[in-house]
Amino acid sequence: QVQLVESGGGLVQAGGSLRLSCAASGRTFRRYTMGWFRQAPGKEREFVAAINWSTGLTNYAESVKGRFTISRNNAQNTLYLQMNSLISQDTAVYYCAAGEGRAGTPVRRLQYDYWGQGTQVTVSS
Repeated sequence: QVQLVESGGGLVQAGGSLRLSCAASGRTFRRYTMGWFRQAPGKEREFVAAINWSTGLTNYAESVKGRFTISRNNAQNTLYLQMNSLISQDTAVYYCAAGEGRAGTPVRRLQYDYWGQGTQVTVSS
């Protein structure tokens, strides 16, 4: 089992940057494919980015491609999401998620086993 705690959210102006972190408990973090999702008010939770546990392969939603970068530090049990060129449509609660041994870079919520509590990102225009 793994516990996830997100941090780094906040209020930023359009065009600015934020880096989200997701600290994971447990000794087997390196075996988890990790993902970031977000949920805006009145909308469903949607896929943002994922990184495979074995290959390091990454995948991004079209809406964030070229602006966001997902990365991980297995030695520190931490997942990151670097967000640049933020726009108002990026405003949401951001969640990290973990799927043990998942192949590829899953985009569906059901493919992840554990979730953090979320961190709010607000982009002002």
